[in-house]
Amino acid sequence: MAMDRKQLIIEAATKSFSLFGYKATTMDQVAKIANVGKGTIYTFFKNKEELFDEIINSLINEMKHAADEAIDPSLSFHENVHRGLYKLLEFRLKHQLTIKLFQEGKEMGTPAVIEVMTKLEEEIITYLKGKILHAIEKEEIRPCDPELTAFIMLKLYVSLIFDWEKRHQPLEKEDIARIFEQYIFDGLSNR
Repeated sequence: MAMDRKQLIIEAATKSFSLFGYKATTMDQVAKIANVGKGTIYTFFKNKEELFDEIINSLINEMKHAADEAIDPSLSFHENVHRGLYKLLEFRLKHQLTIKLFQEGKEMGTPAVIEVMTKLEEEIITYLKGKILHAIEKEEIRPCDPELTAFIMLKLYVSLIFDWEKRHQPLEKEDIARIFEQYIFDGLSNR
């Protein structure tokens, strides 16, 4: 039974963070949504930060899992990078919680939120870095600085999806693939 209650609390907190953001979420609110006494929450989590951490860590694991599922060993490195990145960002866009946090970080600059968004970004970069190192080992691409390359890929991807759309027609998945091909993969290619 204990596990179910913990899960219930995590779900309630996720809902509260998604609706009201991090700053506005209180333990009282989480208790109300979970329909448990506030004391029950404290048997599992010391404070709001700990609860938040738990949610973000499982979010990161879910994202990695989604990206791994998008990877197809029979495809080339750059097709897989594209599939993995697209999946990660699709996830971020679909996920009510990350949307809310993204807004809160931008608008209110809540330190805990900015910290989490940075962590999320670092996790994605580490993930990509692993894929890049693997491709270098297999001689699919030229040797490069894997961390810097991962950073450039992520930033280019994010800006093509989010920033470009603010003033232009959204790009299709294929357009983004073509831009990546032209600016990133041609430069990394071993040809």
